[in-house]
Amino acid sequence: MNHKSHSRWHLLWVLPPLIIGILVFKMMVGNKQAPSLTDEVEPSRAVRTISVPEVNLVPQTQGYGVVQPAKVWQAVAQVAGQILDMHPQLRDGEILKKDTLLFKIDPSDYELSLAQAKAELNELNRREENTQASLKIEQRSLRLSQKEYLRQKKLADQGTLSRSNADTAERGLLNAQTQVQNLKNTMALIPAQRQVLNAKIRQAERNLSHTEVRAPFNLRVSQLAMETEQYVGKGQVLFAGDWVDRVEIIAQMGMSSLRNLFIGRPEMIKNIEQLNQNLKTFTSFKPVLSLDMGAHTAQWPAEFVRFHDNIDTQTRAMGIVLAVDKPLSYVIPGQRPPLSKGMFVQVNLSGHAQAQRLVVPRSAVRAKTVYVMNAEQRLEIRPVEVLFNQADISVIKSGLNAGEQVLVSDLVPAVEGMLLEAHPDEAMQQRLLQTAQGETL
Repeated sequence: MNHKSHSRWHLLWVLPPLIIGILVFKMMVGNKQAPSLTDEVEPSRAVRTISVPEVNLVPQTQGYGVVQPAKVWQAVAQVAGQILDMHPQLRDGEILKKDTLLFKIDPSDYELSLAQAKAELNELNRREENTQASLKIEQRSLRLSQKEYLRQKKLADQGTLSRSNADTAERGLLNAQTQVQNLKNTMALIPAQRQVLNAKIRQAERNLSHTEVRAPFNLRVSQLAMETEQYVGKGQVLFAGDWVDRVEIIAQMGMSSLRNLFIGRPEMIKNIEQLNQNLKTFTSFKPVLSLDMGAHTAQWPAEFVRFHDNIDTQTRAMGIVLAVDKPLSYVIPGQRPPLSKGMFVQVNLSGHAQAQRLVVPRSAVRAKTVYVMNAEQRLEIRPVEVLFNQADISVIKSGLNAGEQVLVSDLVPAVEGMLLEAHPDEAMQQRLLQTAQGETL
C-alpha cells in the first residue's frame, strides 16, 4: 500500500515538466519560417588608395660632407729673430679680427740694416756732389792744357821752341783728359750704385715690416707652435688661421642621383667659357645643410660653388663644393651651432623644377607594375616605366594617367579583376605631394 502511494506521488512530480516541454517544442516548430532563396554577393577587398598627382616636381638628392674653412692662412716667419710680443688671445680656437697685431719679432737687426743702407746712400750722394765739383775743375784744367799744347806746338812748328817742350805740353793735355774721363766714369757708376743702395733700403724696410704680423682676415687660430721669447727662423710655420667668414663643404653625390637633377633641361652649355660663366645658372642647385642633433635638426642655406676636380675611385661619387657665407651669423644657442671645421653634415640638393610629372609612392611599384583600381572598382595590374626614383617616391614616365587610383596597401593574393573597396589614404597623399614639391626629402 505504501509502495503504490509513493509511485503515484513520483508521477505527479514528473508529468508537469514533461507536458510543459512538449508545449514549448510545438510552439517553436509552429513559429519556424520556411527557408528562402538569396542572391549570391561577390566579396570585395578593402584597400588603401591614392590619386595619381601631376605635379611640378623638384628633383632632389642627398649627400654628406665635412665642413672646412674656405681659406687657411699659415703664419710663416718671413724673417728670423726672437718673439718679443704676442697677442694675449693668440691661442688655439680663438677668433681674431682682421688687421689685429698677432705677434712681433725683434726688429733690432733690421733697423740697423736699414740705418746702414741709408747711411751708405747719403755717402754716395756726397761722393756724387764731390765728383761733380772735381769734374768741373778738371774740365777747366783740360781746356787750359789744350790751349797750352796748341801754343807750344805752334812755337815748335815755327822753330822758336824745342820739340821737347811741345811733347811735355802734350803729355799734360793727355793727363788732363785722363782725369776728366776717370771722373766721368765715376759719375756713370753712381746711378747703378744708387739703385743697389735703394734696393738694400727697400729690402731692409720690407724685413722690418715683416717683424710685425697682422691677421690678413677674420680668422680662428689653430695649430699654434710658438711662445714669447722663442727664437724663430725664416720660413718656420708658427700657426694656422682658418677664415671664419666663409666655409666650404665637399659633398659626395652619386652620379645617377645627380643625373636626375638635369633630366628635361634644354642643352645650354656649348663651350668651356660658357660653362665657367653660367655654371650656377645652368645647374640651378639649391643646397641646404642639415645636422642631426637628436631631437632637433639644424639647417643652413648654402651656395653651390663648383664641381670637385675628381670622382671618388671607390664609391664613384662626384664631389660638389658648397659654401656658406658668414656662418657665425646663423648661430642660435641651443638650436643651431656654428659650422665648425670637421663637422659632418648632410647636404640636401634641389634642382630645377620639372613640370607635369606623375609621381606615386615607391612602395606602390611592384616588379615594374602598379596595382590600379579602374572605374568598375576592380583590380588592374598595370605595367609602368619608371623615369627615376627619389627618396620614397617614383616618377612615372609611362603607364599611368593623372587622377587614376593606385593601391598603396599590400594585396595578397592579387587577382586581376577582383572587386575592391577603396579607402583613400589622405596622409600618404599629402606626404607624396610634399616630397615631390621639395618640402621634405
